[in-house]
Amino acid sequence: MGALREPGGSLYSPQGRCDSKPAIVAVPLWEHLMGSEQTIIYHNPRCGKSRLTLSLLREHGVEPVVIEYLKTRPSAAELKALVKKLGIEPRALLRKGEPEYKEAGLDDPKLGADAVIKAMVAHPILIERPVVVRGDKAVIGRPPEAVLDLL
Repeated sequence: MGALREPGGSLYSPQGRCDSKPAIVAVPLWEHLMGSEQTIIYHNPRCGKSRLTLSLLREHGVEPVVIEYLKTRPSAAELKALVKKLGIEPRALLRKGEPEYKEAGLDDPKLGADAVIKAMVAHPILIERPVVVRGDKAVIGRPPEAVLDLL
């Protein structure tokens, strides 16, 4: 393991040696945030329900971490964590009206959870929105008022 930067800016390593380069810690931001009480919204600014949900959170004094999932695609691990927090199967997170749904053959009921997750990673437009996460729970903001259960 490489060196870490202390709050004051000096470097240290677990072996007690000073190193010249800080370590790059490969913990995804979503993974760190999902373990906290920080509110996260997987948001599409072009979606009216997503915009309403974000406004509703802010009206209730919550300033969430906004993840524009079309720009910052979620990984398979992130989506698996989301469906677990939602308490649903991956297929229930799919937007069935998108052209990519039929193009990817996702209407085949024989497709397993891993294939569905893989399709959402490849085509994040297929992910139902918005998804709001807080602690160990998540909800889909449809209707937007559903997120109030997390507050």
